Amino acid sequence: MNEHPASVSALPVIPAPTKVSALPTNISGLPTNISGLPMSISGLIDRWHSIGAFAADVGCGYEAARQMRRRGRIAPQHWPHVVAASRRLGIAGISYEWLAGHRAVAAMQGEAA
Repeated sequence: MNEHPASVSALPVIPAPTKVSALPTNISGLPTNISGLPMSISGLIDRWHSIGAFAADVGCGYEAARQMRRRGRIAPQHWPHVVAASRRLGIAGISYEWLAGHRAVAAMQGEAA
């Protein structure tokens, strides 16, 4: 059987990549933006080995930390502790501006829901 040279079966087979990720990641594999910052509040909190560790570092209760992660925003009264704890953990770029920007995004998403 003669196949037309432009038929699909005549095309070379290109193997699929073993890992496909639409989001850039850091060494830990968590989604980050191009500069290495977490892309979300939950992404920031996930940099700690547990929510309990984040809560202890920030000085809030476990349930408060869990709600921060779930809601995608951190109350401004916790920002100084979050910025300081992020620096101690070596997460560069977490600032009041970064937190405020993510709080505004979460508020807009909440209005749309």
